[in-house]
Amino acid sequence: MTPMNFSIYSAFMISLTGLTLHRTHLLSALICLEGLMLSLFTGLTLWCLQMESMLPSISPMTLLTMSACEAGTGLAILIATTRNYGSDLMQNLNLLKC
Repeated sequence: MTPMNFSIYSAFMISLTGLTLHRTHLLSALICLEGLMLSLFTGLTLWCLQMESMLPSISPMTLLTMSACEAGTGLAILIATTRNYGSDLMQNLNLLKC
């Protein structure tokens, strides 16, 4: 395993661990999701560079576009939750309370 692959795998696992353990605030969950998406984007980009083909190079751009949409949606939910409940706690995101 190369040091680059190890760093990408460790970044993914640290973000995944942060997502599973620190789920009290919505902002921390969104930051962990962004870390997951960025490590996936970096890994997919490096894989496309190793393949030396232009055909699979659309995959990292699609992933980056989906990540930007996810971030925008997450921030909109964060703002709506903060305005309605006064905090960004994950326990406020219960659909039965709405």
